[in-house]
Order: sequence, then C-alpha cells, then structure tokens
Amino acid sequence: MNLHMRYDPTVDVLLVEVSKRPIDHAEELGSVIVHFTKNHKPVALEILDASRFVTQATAASLLTKPKVGRAKSLTK
Repeated sequence: MNLHMRYDPTVDVLLVEVSKRPIDHAEELGSVIVHFTKNHKPVALEILDASRFVTQATAASLLTKPKVGRAKSLTK
C-alpha cells in the first residue's frame, strides 16, 4: 500500500491517500471525510481542523498506557 499525505495550512486540512483508485463517493464522519471507490474501498481521508485532530490524537496516545506482556522468544 502506498500512503501519501499532504497538509494544506491555509485550510488546516490533512489529506491521507491510501489508494490511487477512482473516487466514487464520500462520507463525512465528524471531522473526517472518507472517500470510497464504487466497491466501498477507502481511497482517501480528509481530516478537517487537522492541527486540533493531530494534537488530540497525540495527547490521547501519550495518556494511554501500553499493554506490557511477556515477549515470546523467536528462538526455541
């Protein structure tokens, strides 16, 4: 999968392209617009108010404690 990201600071939108397939339709889910193919495969994500979205996502990930478990040995 080729992932391409572009940020437009004039409108504070982050575009994440996950596919080069043609876009058929889009659905808005809060501050995210998801673009889909005719077969309902995601093509791109537009993150509106991106600076706030990224700040909140970063803060949430820093506050979440990682699950610590025992590492499995790769050798036997």
